[in-house]
Amino acid sequence: MNKKNYAYLTIALIALLLISACGTKSNSESPNVTETKQSDDTNTQPPKTSQENGNTKDDSVNADEEILIIIDQTPKPIEGNSFDFLVNKRPEGYSLTEMQWISDKSKVINTIAEAVEHGGNGGDGFYISGDGQFSGFFYPDTMKKEKGQIIFIFKNDQGKELTWKKELTLN
Repeated sequence: MNKKNYAYLTIALIALLLISACGTKSNSESPNVTETKQSDDTNTQPPKTSQENGNTKDDSVNADEEILIIIDQTPKPIEGNSFDFLVNKRPEGYSLTEMQWISDKSKVINTIAEAVEHGGNGGDGFYISGDGQFSGFFYPDTMKKEKGQIIFIFKNDQGKELTWKKELTLN
């Protein structure tokens, strides 16, 4: 990797950290928002989804460890298949380290560095744009209509992990 690409990768990672550090209040009227509060247990499944507004909540967990990720599957005027995601709120002291798509037919696991690389070259899998403004998941036609689970893994400096999971069907 040349110095220019390394510099772009470093800038993108810093931008991603800054963006993920900026949390906002969730809009409970938005059907594309899933709000999940996680504990230190990495195997914690998100609570059942409320049918009225598409949000999930577990009020028994410390608010400092709340994770809010927005998944947007609205069609876009681009070639190929994709959905966007936004880490709207992450737990204090944690950063996103890995993103996964797991179904019966396929398994895609990308680190932040791989996602930034895909953002630059348009490769399939999770992507993060060079400036960290856009993030999502590109997939081939063969994965259309797959039902699986999207998983985001967050880690802190002590190595503790928090996991956010959501069942999803690819459009």
